Amino acid sequence: MDIIKENIVRISNEIAEKLNFFVIDITFRGDNRKKIIEVFVDAEKNIDADNLAEISREINSIIEDQDIIQQAYRLDVSTPGVDRPLKFLKQFPKHINRNFEITYKTGEETRTITGKLLSVEREELTFLSDKKEVLIEFKNITTAKVIISFS
Repeated sequence: MDIIKENIVRISNEIAEKLNFFVIDITFRGDNRKKIIEVFVDAEKNIDADNLAEISREINSIIEDQDIIQQAYRLDVSTPGVDRPLKFLKQFPKHINRNFEITYKTGEETRTITGKLLSVEREELTFLSDKKEVLIEFKNITTAKVIISFS
């Protein structure tokens, strides 16, 4: 990773942490004429547009003050969106009582279930799937996606 990207990652993580958020992912797109930096953040609580604007302003301010990028760029700060799998244990508690599609390892086998998240205790998540409770250790989850319901 080049020095500009390293600085953007460091700054984004510092600002997010200072404001009680955490960075999920950072992508860099575009060309030499205009860079596009996408910072995806989440929190243990719900995030609104004002939160995202504050994070964006602070990151932008540091980029400008430290003259990190000498060319045109666009900074987009957003939440990961419902189509992205959850990556961190601390993302799960705010989704209790929501349905998930979970792929996880159990021994040598990989299983996929659909179920409602009932609880998160330490490193263990309990789902209700086919009228049975399924206990899964976070470290065994390979993908976890919230299923959006419009009912």
